[in-house]
Amino acid sequence: MFSYTPIQRKALKLLASAANHVMLFGGSRSGKSFVLCCALVARALNSPGSRHAVVRKYCSDARTTIGLDTLPKVLKSRFGNRVRWKFNKAENFFRFANSSEIWLIGLDDGERADKILGKEFATIYFNECSELEYASVQTALTRLAQNAPPLVNRAYYDCNPPGKSHWCYRVFVEKCDPVSRERFTHPENYATLQMNPGDNRRNLPADYIENTLANLPARQKERFLKGEWLDDDEGALWSYAMIDPFRVDEVPELEKIFIGVDPAVTSSPGSDCTGIVAVGRDADGGFYVLADRSLRATPAVWAHEAVELFRQVNADKIVVEVNNGGELLKTLFAGEDENIPVKPVRAFKDKYTRAEPVAALYEKGVIHHAGIFPELESQMCSFKAGGNHHSPDRMDALVWAVSELALLPTGNRFITA
Repeated sequence: MFSYTPIQRKALKLLASAANHVMLFGGSRSGKSFVLCCALVARALNSPGSRHAVVRKYCSDARTTIGLDTLPKVLKSRFGNRVRWKFNKAENFFRFANSSEIWLIGLDDGERADKILGKEFATIYFNECSELEYASVQTALTRLAQNAPPLVNRAYYDCNPPGKSHWCYRVFVEKCDPVSRERFTHPENYATLQMNPGDNRRNLPADYIENTLANLPARQKERFLKGEWLDDDEGALWSYAMIDPFRVDEVPELEKIFIGVDPAVTSSPGSDCTGIVAVGRDADGGFYVLADRSLRATPAVWAHEAVELFRQVNADKIVVEVNNGGELLKTLFAGEDENIPVKPVRAFKDKYTRAEPVAALYEKGVIHHAGIFPELESQMCSFKAGGNHHSPDRMDALVWAVSELALLPTGNRFITA
C-alpha cells in the first residue's frame, strides 16, 4: 500500500502553505520530483479545466524523466484506478477526465515553447531548475496567470543544489534578486525544504547510497549525497567568480563553432561520461559556450549525439581526442555523416597544463557561458593540479574546443594528429 515518507509529508505541507514559490532541494533520488508530481496531480484534480506545466530546459528531458517515468508512476501508485487520464504523445500533455491538463515544456525549444507558453497556467513546476536561466524562468512565470478556483497560483522548483552563486541559491536562500542583489520585499513567499537520499532510503536500491553516492568525488558527494550548496573550491583552476559575471542571454553572430569531444573508454554505469561541448567564437575574439550534451553511452550513441549537436548549432568542425583508437573514431563519425569535418587531437601534456591557457581566457573575461551548465561548471570549479577526482570529461571537451578555436600553439600544449 502506498504511503509518503515523513519528509514527503513535510514537503506536502509546505507546498500547501501560503508561499507562492516553493523549492525542494537536496541529493539525488530523494523523492523531490515524485512528491511535486503528486502535488501537481492533486491540484489538477481539484480544479476542473485547470492547466499546469512541468518545465525543463529541453522538452525531451521533461518527456523522458517526468512524462514517461515519474508522472505515470505517481498516477499508478498514488492515485490508482480512481483517476482516468490520457497522455497526448504528439503534444506532450496529460489530460484528465475533468478536462484539466499537465503540459511538458522545454524553455529552449524555440517556437514550440513560445506556442505552449502562450497558454495560461495555475501551476508551473520548474524541474531541475539549476539548469535554467533566471531570465527564462522569469519569462515563464508571466504565464502563471490562469484563474482556476479554488486554486491559488503557485510555482514549484526542485534541484540538486549547485554553487552558491547560482540564481536559485540567491533567490531561495539569500531571498534577494540575483541580478541587483536587492532583498525581496516579501521573503516569506520563497520557501525551501531540503530532502536527501537518506530520507527516501526505503524506495532506493539497497546499495545506492553506500556504494554509488558515497563513492562520488568529494564535491559531487556534497551535492548529490548530502544535498549541500557548493562554495568555490580553494585551489581550483576555475571559480564561479570567473564564470558568472560573463554569462550572456544572447549570443552574437559567430565566425566559427566547434564541438569538443572527450570519449569515455567504457559505457558502464560507473564509467566516465563522454564529454560533448559546443563552443563558438565571434569576430572580436569572444568565445561562447553554447551547449553541454555530455552523456554516458556507447560509442554509437555518443557519436550520434555529437553529430546531432553539430547540426543543431550549425557547427564547423568536431574536435575529438584520439589517444586511443583514432581510426575507429573517424569511422564512427563517418558512419553518421561522412561529410562532417572531424579533427582528431592527441594529448601531449597533462590535463591541468592543457587547461591552464583556457582558464587564463576565462580570467580575461572573454569566454561567456550562454546559459547555465551545472555539471560542466562543477567540474571546472573543482579541478585542481594533482587532484584526486574522476576524469573531468565535460571540462576536457570544453578545453579541446576552446583550444582549437583560439589557435593555441600546437608545439607546447597539444599535438594534432
